[in-house]
Amino acid sequence: MNTIVAIASATGPGGVAVIRLSGPSAFRIAEHIASLSPKPRYAHFAQFKDQTGAVLDHGLMIWFPAPHSYTGEDVLELHTHGGDVIPRQVVQACIALGAKLAEPGEFTRRAFSFGKVDLAQAEAVADLISAKSGAAARGALRSLNGAFSVKVREIQDGLTGIRLQIEGGMDFPEEGLETDSLSYAQAQLILVYQKVKGLLNEAERFHTLQAGCRVVILGAPNVGKSSLLNAMARDELAIVSPLAGTTRDTVRSHLEIQGIRLELIDTAGLRESEDLVEKMGIERSWATAKTADLVLILEAPDVDKLGMEQQFAEVLRGIPTLSVWTKADLVAPEKRIFDGVWVSAQSGEGLEALENAILDRLGWGANIEPGFLPRERHLSALRISGNHMHLALAMVVQQEEFFAEELRLSQKALDSVLGELVSDDLLGEIFSRFCIGK
Repeated sequence: MNTIVAIASATGPGGVAVIRLSGPSAFRIAEHIASLSPKPRYAHFAQFKDQTGAVLDHGLMIWFPAPHSYTGEDVLELHTHGGDVIPRQVVQACIALGAKLAEPGEFTRRAFSFGKVDLAQAEAVADLISAKSGAAARGALRSLNGAFSVKVREIQDGLTGIRLQIEGGMDFPEEGLETDSLSYAQAQLILVYQKVKGLLNEAERFHTLQAGCRVVILGAPNVGKSSLLNAMARDELAIVSPLAGTTRDTVRSHLEIQGIRLELIDTAGLRESEDLVEKMGIERSWATAKTADLVLILEAPDVDKLGMEQQFAEVLRGIPTLSVWTKADLVAPEKRIFDGVWVSAQSGEGLEALENAILDRLGWGANIEPGFLPRERHLSALRISGNHMHLALAMVVQQEEFFAEELRLSQKALDSVLGELVSDDLLGEIFSRFCIGK
């Protein structure tokens, strides 16, 4: 296998750049480029030279001999000054000495190939780098440390035990499969099926941490939708005016509440209108609401109620909603007789309570600690595995061949999560989305 090299740190101006090499020639290149033989896991201060002996820079060099490295191969790290020119010159010197420029994700793919990580852990590396919230980063780190993989393997082990029992009896037909043995296998499968359903529920919940949750603000004109968006975003994103119908299109803001990433969307005020542009905005409001994970239905004490309860019920069927009363500064606390969260964009009153209510309505408690961070691919595999278990449980005891086949297909779906028996095409697609140098 050849030796690969790439800049592992972000490009552009910076104090330090990290160049990483992995492969059988890493030690030889270290001897040439720094004129010394590095000791394992020791930070050497050295001058870095090109193939002609010209000094390019000075910095630190660390050698990680196989198998105790990130990839499982010999790995060399060169820490140079940052910027664009010096790191590229050092990489070119390594290439001149026999290294090859790494493809996106090639270091992590080698770590997977050498058994340092399974596929779910490898994907967690990219998810950790691209995390857009604190909770997503913590979930990705736990996946990288194997929290998700352990749960999948536990289900795999349960399926393996059942398959050994069933297929062992099928391989030795003279022994026969007792009815009570099949019944026991079905009872064991029920327990495994409950585990995969529980893991899928967890995975669907944690998956929203990376994708984010979409929260849409609906209400009549002048109830304070744009003011609330600006107050929650801590920025003047939407135009605020006493004129009804000022907002004609959706205005979006991304924010983080206690580690949860939200896309907050302000919409055009809902009312009967003959204005063509405003009508288009109102239609877009309803369409946007249909895609929401949560809809905030805003009302204000100085604005007449919409009277659209039936339309809300039809459009928002199955979508969680939260009633919010704005302009709380206009109503004394003892006179707030309507249910819902009372807020004031002017004074900031109730904003923290609203944030907590949003998280609660989205299914997150006060302490958001994701156990792992799954991908959509993982959710699909868990669903397929669970579906095959469900089909197996529907088999009558005399159908042991079909029972065994459904168990095999169920386990095959789980194997794909961890990268066991997956195609090179799938691996290529996954790792091509990594950054170069990781």
